[in-house]
Amino acid sequence: MSTNWRISSFNGALLAAYFVPAWTMAAFKIVISPIHGLYEQPNIAVALFISDHLQLAGTTTVRLAWLLALAKLTMVAFFAIFVILLTRASIRKTGGCDEALAMALAIGSVISFASMLLASLAGETGALRLHATELLMLLGTAIVMLVEPSVRPQTDRSVSSGDLSLQQPQLLKNS
Repeated sequence: MSTNWRISSFNGALLAAYFVPAWTMAAFKIVISPIHGLYEQPNIAVALFISDHLQLAGTTTVRLAWLLALAKLTMVAFFAIFVILLTRASIRKTGGCDEALAMALAIGSVISFASMLLASLAGETGALRLHATELLMLLGTAIVMLVEPSVRPQTDRSVSSGDLSLQQPQLLKNS
């Protein structure tokens, strides 16, 4: 059982255990109350940048908050798909769940990097630390995925290439 788990799959499962509940709660707070949810701790950097630098109207701020919630829920959905695919041993062994993990890492890295930049512009050190930590976790898993050897499909070793040549016809044996 332990031999068919890749390091990136295990690391992705640990990331999903953190990001799925944390970002789902942050996104649903925005969905329920867009302005109040935007000014919560996980989203405060984006909220301060929108209010201080962009000076948008209330409806535009609500739309940007919903866009942030949609992006976070999209990343959560890719992590959920990854975890569902991870439960099947045949998919896990062949690396079929890596695409969902890669998409979750890409979307999450972009959101965390943008939030980290906005937190540094807004001068919010707590949010800067949070988003920098999240970005480092996501990039660490991406690096592990790149460095880890690719999964090779299982081949049937009972037939060797020396036995089959174009010069020797293969006949079916009827017995």
